Amino acid sequence: MDKEKSARAFTGLLEIMDKLRTGCPWDMEQTNESLRKLTIEETYELADAIIENDNKEICKELGDLMLHIVFYAQIGSEKGAFDITDVIEGISKKLIYRHPHVFGDTNVSGSAEVMQNWEQLKLNENKTYKPVLSGVPMSLPALVKANRIQEKVRGVGFDWEEREQVWEKVTEELGELKEEIKKGENGNIESEFGDLLFSVINAARLYGIDPETALERTNRKFIKRFNYLEDKTIKQGQSLHDLSLDQMNMIWEEAKELEK
Repeated sequence: MDKEKSARAFTGLLEIMDKLRTGCPWDMEQTNESLRKLTIEETYELADAIIENDNKEICKELGDLMLHIVFYAQIGSEKGAFDITDVIEGISKKLIYRHPHVFGDTNVSGSAEVMQNWEQLKLNENKTYKPVLSGVPMSLPALVKANRIQEKVRGVGFDWEEREQVWEKVTEELGELKEEIKKGENGNIESEFGDLLFSVINAARLYGIDPETALERTNRKFIKRFNYLEDKTIKQGQSLHDLSLDQMNMIWEEAKELEK
């Protein structure tokens, strides 16, 4: 990477943002609040590009996100609250502090210990005690939040000694769900479904699988197969409503074979 070229490009972006905030009616009207939903949208677009492994789109979406970061920093500067230098220096200081195995004399055995150290150092940064889970945003989607909660508590040692032990918990939660289904109490059924999902997400984490990505890949796989089923049915002059489940399953299996 040409760091000097990157620095010039970044400086150019900052200058463009200055001009936008003084010369474009739309950009001049924007606030942190108005940008928030757009930033969330851009983040999901980046996530889509990553799942598709589309490097061209990843580059494009990273640019869009960088624009938002510069935009927020510009607004902060106009308020006299902070500027882009504060943002960069803040994250640089944090990275150095939380990587003593790189910038200090600490030795680690692997990435798991790095994560444990990270969470402990994060707690140590605060002069006043903050709960371990206080840093998990409440607005995160439930699946992502569950995974993040589990990562956080692992950082302070609250985790299974052996990852295989998690399957006992999954089996236990599935059994409890089945019992509540027999009783027919909807409130309890919902609660036990939540417990089962939480334990399955925990299992994914323990086996190095990101549950959000895994589920999204399954969503896309299902959509692709169902679209094949629907398209073939229409081409045959039929409606899905006219097919039996066995007939639909036969076409579904065709779709699966085409993926191999």
